[in-house]
Amino acid sequence: MPHSNQSVHGSVQVRSTARVSTDQVLISRVGLHIPPSLTYTGWERTGAQLARIFDSSAWCLGDWLVCGQENYADRYVRAVEAAGLDYQTLRNYAWVARRFPLERRRELLSFQHHAEVASLVPGEQDRWLDRAEKGRWSRNELRRWLRGTRLDKKAAAEATSMIPRVAVAAERVERWRAAAQRADDQLENWMVLILDRAAEDVLSTEST
Repeated sequence: MPHSNQSVHGSVQVRSTARVSTDQVLISRVGLHIPPSLTYTGWERTGAQLARIFDSSAWCLGDWLVCGQENYADRYVRAVEAAGLDYQTLRNYAWVARRFPLERRRELLSFQHHAEVASLVPGEQDRWLDRAEKGRWSRNELRRWLRGTRLDKKAAAEATSMIPRVAVAAERVERWRAAAQRADDQLENWMVLILDRAAEDVLSTEST
């Protein structure tokens, strides 16, 4: 809003600059007004508030573009241009927003957390977001875990591609799958791990 500032002081409020005391941190279109009397606690609270504003703005802009695409297909691009927004950025926000309806979004995790897992199927999205929420992972930590899992899957696929196919009863596969889930691992990774352990036991026995 060109004629108003937002006060970051416990909760975000929009006020006229003429009525706001100078001991408040104010958000304007061109930056922050930071009072000299700001304490560390106030500075820390300001950072948390700014992070929430930034995070919610990504969701809100994504939802806004989705609404435009669905309801004003012939005019929404003009509205984006008139608002002075970057269309490619909005498209990225909208893609994540489409992948996560409101009821599936996690308030304790950032928009970027959701973006990291947006390309996965919903069940996998929820599994990774559960782990990130429980472990209080940063976005970068979640990215590292995802990258490690992808590398493990690739290694497992390369390893299993050289193993002959074995006919196995369905109930045995389900038992293995349940054990892998109990170990919080993918079935393929779990199978490779178990085979490695079994081979190590046999080989260590033979060497004694």
